[in-house]
Amino acid sequence: MKRREFLTAAGAGVAATTAVAMPAIAQSMPELKWRCTSSFPKSLDTIYGAAELMAKTVSEATDGKFQIQVFAAGEIVPGLQALDATQNNTVEMCHTASYYYVGKDPTFAFGSAFPFGLNARQINAWFYHGGGLTLLNEFYKKYNVYMLPGGNTGGQMGGWFRKEIKTVQDLQGLKMRIAGIAGQIMSKLGVVPQQLAGGDIYPALEKGTIDAAEWVGPYDDEKLGLQKVAPYYYYPGWWEGCASLTFFYNQAKWNELPKSYQAILTSAAAQANGDMLANYDSKNPAAIQRLVKAGTQLRRYPNEVMDAAYKVAQDLYEEIGAKNPDFKKVHEAARAFRNEEYLWWQIVEYTYDDYMVRARTRG
Repeated sequence: MKRREFLTAAGAGVAATTAVAMPAIAQSMPELKWRCTSSFPKSLDTIYGAAELMAKTVSEATDGKFQIQVFAAGEIVPGLQALDATQNNTVEMCHTASYYYVGKDPTFAFGSAFPFGLNARQINAWFYHGGGLTLLNEFYKKYNVYMLPGGNTGGQMGGWFRKEIKTVQDLQGLKMRIAGIAGQIMSKLGVVPQQLAGGDIYPALEKGTIDAAEWVGPYDDEKLGLQKVAPYYYYPGWWEGCASLTFFYNQAKWNELPKSYQAILTSAAAQANGDMLANYDSKNPAAIQRLVKAGTQLRRYPNEVMDAAYKVAQDLYEEIGAKNPDFKKVHEAARAFRNEEYLWWQIVEYTYDDYMVRARTRG
C-alpha cells in the first residue's frame, strides 16, 4: 500500500472509531436539570451554602450537562416538608436534616444526631467506614429516598434562655424550641418542647411565646439575633455532639442516573460535607467572642442537668427500641461505634486538646 493510501485508510479508521465512541460518551453524560429544595434560608450561608457548593461542583464536573438549582425553604415547599417533596418527586432531591422527620419514625434521628451520640469526626467515620450509611439507606428505602451526608455543624451550643438554669427544677414549665428526640427528653425533664423553623425563633422569643431556644452555634445564632432576646447562652448541646446535614435523593431518580453521575453526586456531597464543618470551625470562634463582648452570659449546663438528661435518654432509647426494630438496630450499631471511638479519643484526642486548652489559658 502506498503511503498516501495508508494514511487515508488510517484516517477513515479513526473517524469510524470516533463515530462509534461519541454516541456512547453522549449517552453516559445526558443533559439533566434537577431541583434541590433546602430546609434552610439563604441567610444561613454556612448551611444553605453547602447545597450551592454541591450544585456548583456537579455542574463543573459535567461541563454543565448536569444542572441542579437550589431553592431556599419556602420557595417550593416549607423547610420541614423537604423530605416529603423528595419522596413524592415534586423535586428530585433536597438538603435537610434527617432528624427533622422523627415524627415519621424516630430512626430518622441517626442520619443527623442523637442525644449523647457521636461528634462530627466520629459520625463521618461511622457513615463512611463503620457501616452507618449502609444501615441508614436500608431504612430510607422505605421512604423512597437515598441519602448522602451533606455537611456538619460540629458540636452545637445548648440554647438561649431568659433565666439561669441551675437545677433540673429550673426547667419545669419552660417553653423551649427544641425538636426531635431531644425534645422528648426535655419533656420528661419538665420542658414544653416547641418545633419551630429557624426564621420563626426570634419573633417567638421576643414575644415571649417561648422561654428558650436552641439553634446551632455562635455564628448562626448571632445571625438570627437570638442574643438580643435571651441573655443566657448554655453549653454543651448534649443532644447534638454534632449535627450532620443530609442530601436526600428520590430513589427512582437516583437509580436512573448513569453510574458516572452517581459518582459525581457522591463526590460533590462529600466535598460539601467537609467544607461545611471547616466553615463552622473557622467562623464560630470570632462569633462567640463578639457575643460575649456584646453582653451574652455564657453558662455551662450543671452536671445535675446533664446527668438527668443522660439517664432519661438511655431509658427512652430502650423504650423506643422495644417497639421499633429499625431504631433498635441502628442505635445499637451507632452506640457501639461511639463507645469504641471514645476508647481511642481518651488516649490521644481528648488529652491533646485538654493540654492545649490549658496551655493557651496559661499564655
